Parts: sequence; structure tokens; C-alpha cells
Amino acid sequence: MSTPSERDIARWSESLAAIARTGLAFTENRYERERFEEVLHIAAEMHGMTSLGFDRESRVEEWMNAVGSGTAGYVTPKMAVGAIVGNDRGEVLLIRRADSGVWLYPTGWCDVGYSAAEVAAKEVFEETGIHAEPLRLVAVLDGLRAGFTAVPLYSLVFHCRAVGGELNPHPLETLGAGWFAFDNLPEPLAGGSGWVDLAARTIAGEHREITFDAPRNVPWLERSS
Repeated sequence: MSTPSERDIARWSESLAAIARTGLAFTENRYERERFEEVLHIAAEMHGMTSLGFDRESRVEEWMNAVGSGTAGYVTPKMAVGAIVGNDRGEVLLIRRADSGVWLYPTGWCDVGYSAAEVAAKEVFEETGIHAEPLRLVAVLDGLRAGFTAVPLYSLVFHCRAVGGELNPHPLETLGAGWFAFDNLPEPLAGGSGWVDLAARTIAGEHREITFDAPRNVPWLERSS
């Protein structure tokens, strides 16, 4: 059996925390609430064992403050949108994220009242000053598995074409932005560069299928056997 990676431990931690918070949202039983709260402490301790870790007590408090009631408290991944934007030179548009310092294609949380494609174009313009036309959906990615973030999220990634505007990086959301050739990408790259091949093939017109994270196992069947 292989040794779990830090990414695995972080994912397990977030999964346990989500189960516990959902349990707290649906139960009024005092005994069950105490057990779920203890699970949150264990989840925070697990995450603290990684280099991605955080203060245990503050994280538990943050999780507890986010507990809802009933269906509204059912914990699910957040939804984000990303944009792989190419230009006539075959370069890719990247930003350096202000929150982590890593380079990635423009991405952001979905906003209520906008379609996913509209959010993609909106994020590109707000973060870089470039006007982009969404062409098609190219990937649905699990952010935790990809290593983009410690926040549970699904990212809808669109292929976009630059149609105007000028580079003008957002001073609060980015530390920089630019067009880069695939043989001269900046460092560090988000997620260990696992997305670079997808971006290169997409911009070159070689990638037509929608990429998604294939199931690794079937734990729901194992539990029922």
C-alpha cells in the first residue's frame, strides 16, 4: 500500500469535515452533535499534519460558524469557473494569484445571476483586462484532486478566444498577468502543472473531448457490501 500524499490527507480532512457539518445541520440530538464536533477536531488535526495546514482551533471555529440548518446546511463543493484563453500566437493567458502567488489561467467563484460562460468572460476581463469569447467547455475538475486549492470545489473550465482589450492586471486579485508560450511558462504553477497539457492541446485545437476526473474507486459500493 502506497503512503498517502499531503493532497490525499487534505482531501480526507475536508471530506470528514463536510460529513460532520452536514450531520450537524440535520440533527438535534445532543449526543450526535458532540460526536460530529469531535470529528471536526480530528479533521482539523489531520489537515494540520500537512504543509497546507492551518491552526486547528480557528479552523474548527470557522467550520462551526458555517454550519447551516437542514438542506441549506448540506455541505457540497463550491463552484468555480476557469478560462483557458489563447491568442493568435498560440500563447496562453495566465495570472499570478494574489492569495497564493502561483500562476494559473484566470479563475473565480460563480456569481449568482450569471451563466457559467458569462462568469468565465467576466473573470478574464476583471483579472486581466482582456476581452474573451467563451467557445466551449473543456473540463470539469475537482480542485482538491488537482491541487489548485484546499477549498472543496468543482471548476468548469472553458476554452476562450481573446477578442480585444489590453493587459491590465487587477491590483487586488492578481500579482501579475501575461501571455506565455508553453515552452516558457512562469513558476510556480498551480497544481504542479497538471493542467498544462490540457491547455496546450486546447489552444492548439487538438483537444475536443470534455476532461473530467474519472472515479478512482467505488466506496459507496464497498460500504453497502
